[in-house]
Amino acid sequence: MRIAVLNGPNLNLLGTREPAIYGHVTLAEIESLVRAEAKALGVEVEWLQSNHEVAFLEAIHALRGRVDGVVVNAAAWTHGNLAVRDALLGVGLPYVEVHLSNLFAREPERRVSVLADRAVGFICGLGPAGYGLAVRALVGRLRGP
Repeated sequence: MRIAVLNGPNLNLLGTREPAIYGHVTLAEIESLVRAEAKALGVEVEWLQSNHEVAFLEAIHALRGRVDGVVVNAAAWTHGNLAVRDALLGVGLPYVEVHLSNLFAREPERRVSVLADRAVGFICGLGPAGYGLAVRALVGRLRGP
């Protein structure tokens, strides 16, 4: 089994960007956590972070036929980027949406996700651990009962 983990804009700044909200863990440390979780589950991981919408969309398009599911933190694109939503729906892969912070405790404009209604799961507010939970939940969903 193979999954992709997609990370949107500004997540490359984790560890230094607004640590009161996002903590001090870097994206590289989260990637290590995800890879360890995936290895324990016997799953391969493709990892991407992009600040460029076109690159992000093309990466989503390229997943069809290569992975079985997706964990996605679309970051700021979560709140209104219909192109990301359309790409995820277009490739027809199940996805779990994950966010480090609790979106529902943030500014009103961040409390909306254009991805959530079609996700097989939604995890927010648990920091880096949310990524590991998202991987576990996605793999469980893909393997079935």
